Amino acid sequence: MKVPLSQPTRSILLAEDDADDQELLSCALREIDPALDIVCITNGRKFVSYLEGVQDAQLPSLIILDYNIPELTGVEILTIINEDDRYTGIPKIVWSTSKSPVFKTMSFDMGVVDYIIKPNDIASFTEIARHMLSFIK
Repeated sequence: MKVPLSQPTRSILLAEDDADDQELLSCALREIDPALDIVCITNGRKFVSYLEGVQDAQLPSLIILDYNIPELTGVEILTIINEDDRYTGIPKIVWSTSKSPVFKTMSFDMGVVDYIIKPNDIASFTEIARHMLSFIK
């Protein structure tokens, strides 16, 4: 008799220093997929250090980066992690309060799958979370 293999846990690594944005996005993501494993890290250096310490089998399914996170910006984080091939297959999203076309272009030039403007209203978080999850294979 074959025992069904369990599905690997879908996980998200979120670089976000704003506690409200962390909570709102995490709640919206878990509302869609309660089994999600979400790790939130509040500064860029700690984010890179954490990611470098993750074993290959435990790499996140999705990386979400606040553009203006302290110590290293989202683009600076991308510059560092893009140097390591083990992160190539992980979709990366930058989200920000900034509508700057320069920030958006820089993010896309670094290989992100999307640049998302943070919503001003709570209701939009679920729609954004659904869109973000669409990038997980």
